Amino acid sequence: MEIDLSQFSQVFFEESLEGLAAMETELLAINIDEPDDEAINTIFRGAHSIKGGSATFGFNGVANFTHLLETLLDEIRDKRRKMTADHVDILLHSVDVLRAMIDALMTESEYSDPQLQELERRLNEALAIANNNVVTAAPVIIEPTLAVSNLQRWQINFIAGEDILKCGNDPLLMFTELRQLGELEVELLPTEMPKLLDFEPENCYLCWRLTLVTEASLKKITEVFDWVADECQIEYLELTDSVPETIENDSCDGLIEELVEVSEAPERAKQMASPPANKAKAESGSIRVSTDKIDTLINMVGELVITQAMLGQLGQQEQISSESMLMLNLGLEQLASHTRDLQESVMQIRMIPISFAFSRFPRLVRDISQKQGKKVELILKGEDTELDKTVMEKIVDPMVHLVRNSLDHGLEQPDVRRANGKSEVGNITLNAFHQGGNIIIEISDDGAGLNTEKILAKAREKGLIGRDEEPSDEVIHQLIFHPGFSTADQVSDLSGRGVGMDVVKRNIHSLNGSIDLSSKRGHGSRFTIRLPLTLAILDGQLIRIGEHIYVIPLMSIYESLQVKNEKVNRLNEEHELIRLRDDYVPIIKVFREFNHKADATEVENGLVMVVEHNNSKVGLLVDELMAQQQVVIKSLEDNYAKIPGISGATILGNGTVALIIDVASLVELAGIGHNKEHAA
Repeated sequence: MEIDLSQFSQVFFEESLEGLAAMETELLAINIDEPDDEAINTIFRGAHSIKGGSATFGFNGVANFTHLLETLLDEIRDKRRKMTADHVDILLHSVDVLRAMIDALMTESEYSDPQLQELERRLNEALAIANNNVVTAAPVIIEPTLAVSNLQRWQINFIAGEDILKCGNDPLLMFTELRQLGELEVELLPTEMPKLLDFEPENCYLCWRLTLVTEASLKKITEVFDWVADECQIEYLELTDSVPETIENDSCDGLIEELVEVSEAPERAKQMASPPANKAKAESGSIRVSTDKIDTLINMVGELVITQAMLGQLGQQEQISSESMLMLNLGLEQLASHTRDLQESVMQIRMIPISFAFSRFPRLVRDISQKQGKKVELILKGEDTELDKTVMEKIVDPMVHLVRNSLDHGLEQPDVRRANGKSEVGNITLNAFHQGGNIIIEISDDGAGLNTEKILAKAREKGLIGRDEEPSDEVIHQLIFHPGFSTADQVSDLSGRGVGMDVVKRNIHSLNGSIDLSSKRGHGSRFTIRLPLTLAILDGQLIRIGEHIYVIPLMSIYESLQVKNEKVNRLNEEHELIRLRDDYVPIIKVFREFNHKADATEVENGLVMVVEHNNSKVGLLVDELMAQQQVVIKSLEDNYAKIPGISGATILGNGTVALIIDVASLVELAGIGHNKEHAA
């Protein structure tokens, strides 16, 4: 029976990417002078697993390339070759190439990059240096005759696990790989088959006795079965009877020959080489969850079922007594409690440690610091802090941009740091922690800090700040988030501080988050990103405008107040400001933007909810503040269409739909930024 291996390809992709991440981490941390054996083994296992998996799925390009990596790593692992800085460089670039190859497989696109050929050449050269010959790029080399001096005969009793085929592990491929180590005889042993009614066609009920004559070590033999060691019964027995002085690979006949012949049939090969159809995506749509979280979820569902049974039993009573009413109230309280617990458990499933995002920065810092001749130490804190997977995926790009800016324009060259009395090694720190219902991510450096005078001069040149204005340092620093603002004399390939910062800020705001900046000349800068834990649920404030109920994210709200008439300044018929202590806050009449009939059409008759936007305050005129509650966000774009000023919708407890206001979009819709500039 043919098995559709493509159904398992997504698992292979995920495991391969995890293996590459582990390889990269170990390579970046490895000490060239005294490499740690376990680190080498981890890197080798990563390459070995990718090679084995890719060969199983017919991804021959990946298998061939990783075979070269595996050969190099095997020699380093066995102390036949000393690891060098050049090896680390080659291996790191190989990780990049493999990652790109796997991405291409996931998106079913063709991979073509001259880096692959260049790395194959460098790997062959590296392998040839010690071996005094050139290793070809062929994935597997089988010499016609293997000269032997220490041949051993091994008997391998292999009882396959019933699920081995379902997991994509084909014994045929293992036997083929084993055959490359020497002379192999395969004997299929009689086994007790299940009765016809109990027979599962996708299960494997077979066992084999394998006899291998080889000079390979037992460790090399066991590696062939690494993938299935936990699910199969495998016994290795060294036979002490005489062995031939030489073995001929051509002598391998019998069942294995037939199996290999079958395996190389065109149709089979075509199927194996075909990429999976419509399964892989550029971004992983799955998530690994610990069994503890699943167990908690199952327990919560069990509690809900019990409560539902209790309420159902009460519902069958013809008359509700006082005792039954007490039980009914108790049941409803339990239902509310279990629902909250269930919600928290489900949200926990989507939570993953931020170390998944942090793990890419050691490589980034290494490459850029080497390129710029800087000495940088990356410090990671709070790596176990958990964050929603969706938020994690969307916050990585802004973080990369901020770290690249710190490397490019924040940290000074070693000689400049020494001249300023600093250590020649600069520090970049990534820190994550929970605060209230949010997650805080800090990106800081001990570099030169922002040049306030230069930013102010540039802002005056662009007309952003008046010639006579003397804003505070905090206000000046915020100008780097203005679109197109940059103080860089030359735009590098890493971007100048200010270039793209508006995009960073916009992307963070799109996650309902915010970013703050503090900087001190000569001491460094710190960016503080505040994000909600999840994009699926938010803490919201319900407001009423006429007959309509809206939700505003609590994170955006600064304060709410009633405003007296003397505090209102009217610029014209449409634009009004209120005086809030030492500041003037523009007012948005929300009913006008959404074309509603409101109870309060003038500021002094309603309530003003002050919200933050781009580190400025904006007032929203509403009729009434209602309850605060957590709301489940439903996408309008997926179910209807994008609406200016609205980020989504939710369903309230009474079944009605309430729209969620997008403050940034509403401010843009009202043209407040444009008018504010004119007002200034």
